Amino acid sequence: MPTLTRLILILLLLGCVIYAVMFALVTFVEPKRVETILEVPVEKLQ
Repeated sequence: MPTLTRLILILLLLGCVIYAVMFALVTFVEPKRVETILEVPVEKLQ
């Protein structure tokens, strides 16, 4: 197999694996909602 073809196939396979991992994270992981309160001093606003 020529070197360029092997490189393209490896990059394509790596891209598919990364896409599959991202899809699995979106499908199976549910984010937790947490209320956040941040007090900003008045001096920092001016």
